[in-house]
Amino acid sequence: MEVTQKPVETRNLAGLIIKNALDAKEQNRKFELVQRWLSLDANAKSLIKACLLKTLSSPVSDAQSTASLVIAKVAGIELPQKQWPELIGSLLSNVHQLPAHAKQATLETLGYLCKEVSLDVVDQDQINKILTAVVQGMSALEGNTDVRLAATRALYNALGFAQANFSNDLEHDYIMRVVCEATLSPEVRIRKAAFECLVSISSTYYEKLAPYIQDIFNITAKAVREDEEPVALQAVEFWSSICDEEIDILEEYGGDFTGDSDIPCFYFIKQALPAFVPMLLEMLLKQEEGQDQDEGAWNIAMARGTCLGLVAQTVGDDIVPLVVRFIEENITKPDWRQREVATYAFGSILEGPSPEKLIPLVNVALTFMLSALTKDPNSYIKDTIAWTLGRIFEFLHGSAVDLPIITQENCQQIVTVLLQSMKDTPNVAEKACGALYFLAQGYEDVDHSSPLTPFFQEIVLSLLTVTNQEDAGESRLRTAAYETLNKVIIQKLGSSEYTEYMFMQYADQTMGLFLRVFSCRSATVHEEAMLAIGALAYATGPDFAKYMPEFYRASEEKIVPYCDGIMTQLLKNLSRNQLHRSVKPPRFSCFGDIALAVGEYFEKYLMWAMSALQRAAELSTHAAGDDELTEYTNSLRNGILEAYSGIFQGFKNSQKPSS
Repeated sequence: MEVTQKPVETRNLAGLIIKNALDAKEQNRKFELVQRWLSLDANAKSLIKACLLKTLSSPVSDAQSTASLVIAKVAGIELPQKQWPELIGSLLSNVHQLPAHAKQATLETLGYLCKEVSLDVVDQDQINKILTAVVQGMSALEGNTDVRLAATRALYNALGFAQANFSNDLEHDYIMRVVCEATLSPEVRIRKAAFECLVSISSTYYEKLAPYIQDIFNITAKAVREDEEPVALQAVEFWSSICDEEIDILEEYGGDFTGDSDIPCFYFIKQALPAFVPMLLEMLLKQEEGQDQDEGAWNIAMARGTCLGLVAQTVGDDIVPLVVRFIEENITKPDWRQREVATYAFGSILEGPSPEKLIPLVNVALTFMLSALTKDPNSYIKDTIAWTLGRIFEFLHGSAVDLPIITQENCQQIVTVLLQSMKDTPNVAEKACGALYFLAQGYEDVDHSSPLTPFFQEIVLSLLTVTNQEDAGESRLRTAAYETLNKVIIQKLGSSEYTEYMFMQYADQTMGLFLRVFSCRSATVHEEAMLAIGALAYATGPDFAKYMPEFYRASEEKIVPYCDGIMTQLLKNLSRNQLHRSVKPPRFSCFGDIALAVGEYFEKYLMWAMSALQRAAELSTHAAGDDELTEYTNSLRNGILEAYSGIFQGFKNSQKPSS
C-alpha cells in the first residue's frame, strides 16, 4: 500500500484487504479478527502501522483515504488495550505540517478515529487537542478547500467527544461560531458538511442552542430558500431535529420543567412558528413536478413535508391557523401545483393538533376531497387527496375520538370513492388502499356490526381484483392491497356471521390469488400474503384444511423461515392429550406437505417427526372397536402414509449423501 510505484487500484485493494482483516459486521467474526490482530507479532504490527502513517503523506488521494480508514480500525482495536499510545500525538503533529494533502488526510483520520473509539478511551487533554486541530482546520483562515472540508467532516464525527467542551461557554461559543461561518462557505460541500454538524449539535447539545437560535434561523432560512438542494435539505433537517428533541422532551416531562427534567424545553419551534411555517409552505409551492412521489429517494420536497408534520406534532393547535390561511389561498387556484400543495399541507398537520380543532375543518373538507378524488384530472392531486384521506381516518377516526367524522350519510360515498380510486393509477390506488385500511381499522373496537359490513363483499372483491392487476407490482400497490385485506377486512370485518358467510363464498378464489403471489419476487409481498393466508385460516376455521397441500407446494422454500414455528406447534399439539383425535390425521399429513415443500431443509425436524409417526403407527395397529373408531384408525393410517410419502419425495432430490 505504501509503495508509490504500484498502481492506485492495487494500493487501494491492499488497504481494503487490511481493513477487512480487522473488521466485520457479524459480531463473532469481528471478535475473531480483533483477537487475530492482537496476537500478531509486535514487529509485524509496528511495520504495518508505520506504513499506514507514511501513506497519509501520499499525493494520491485514494491511497490517503484508505489509509485513514485502516488507521482508525487499528486504533479502534489497540487504543482500548492501551496500545499505540503515540498515535494521536503523531497525527496532531501532522496537522501543523505541510503539504496540504497530508494535513487533509490527517484530519480525515482523526474524524474516523473519533467514530471508531469510545469517549472513555481518549483522555480529555487529547480530546481538547483533537477538537482544537479540527476547529482550526474549519476556520475561514484555512486557505485550502479540501483541508477545510476534511476538518468539517471530522468535527461531525468528533462532536460526541465534545461534551466537556460544550459545558464551557467560551469553548462551545467558539465551536458554534466556526460551524456557522462554515455554513456560509463558497464551497457547497463545506456548507453541506457544516449544516450536518448543526443537525448533530441540535440533537446532542439542544440545551446549548438558545444564544444562537436566531442566527441559525437566519442561516437556515437563507439556505432553504436559495441554496442547492443538498445544503437546503440539511437546513430543513436541522429544524426537523429540533422538533424531534422538543417532542421527546414534552412527551417525557409534559409542561412541568421545574421538577426532575434534565433538559428544559426552550420552545424554539413555537418561537419560530410565525416565520418558519409560511417559509416551508412557500418552498413547497416551488418543488418540481413529481418530486414528492419519488419514493426511492429522500429529496427536499419530502424533507419539507416531513418537517411540516413534525412542527404540527410539536406545537399542536398553534399551527392550524397558519396552514388554514395557506389552504384557503391556494385550494381553488387554477394551477394544479397550488391545489396539490394546499391538500398536502392539510394532510401533513393532521397529527398533533387536537381533534376539536381539526374535525370542523375535516367535515368541511371531506366532501370537497371525495369529489376531487374522482373528478380532478391530475393524478398528482388525486394521489395527495387519497393520502390525506388516509391520514384523516388514521388520526381522527375511531373509538378514541368523541366527534365522529364518518356517518351513515357519508359512509357509502367514502367507500364508493375509495373503491373507484383503486382502479386509478398505481400510486393513487395504493393510497386508496391505505385510506380504506385506516377507515376499517377505526371500527376494530366496535362491539356491534361495523358500518362497513354492508359493503364487505364489494370491498373484498375490489381488493382481490387489485392484487391480481398486472401493474400492481408498481409502487406498493399489491402490498397495500394485501395489508388491507389481511389486517383489516378479513380479521375485523369477518367477525360477524353475515360477513363470515359472505367471505366464505370467495374463500377459494381468495386462496387461489394468494398462492399466485409466491411466483413473484417481492419478499414484502410474500410476507403480507403469508399473513393474509393466516387471516384466511382464522376466518375459515377447519375448512382451511383443504388448502394445505396447495399452500405448502406453492410456497416451496419460501416457507422455510416459518417452518420452526409451524413444526413446533404441530408437534406440541400432537402431544396434547386434550386434543380431539379427529384433528390428528391432518396434522400428520402436514408433515408430508412441509417436507415436500422444503425438501432437505426438513432434515432438522426429521427425528421428531419420525418419532411422532412411529407412535401413531403403533397406536393404529392396536385399535379395534366400533365403526367410528375404525373410520378414525383408517384416517390416521392415511395421514401417516401421506406424511411418509411427502417426506420420501421431499428428500428424493437431496444432494446430501444418505446416512
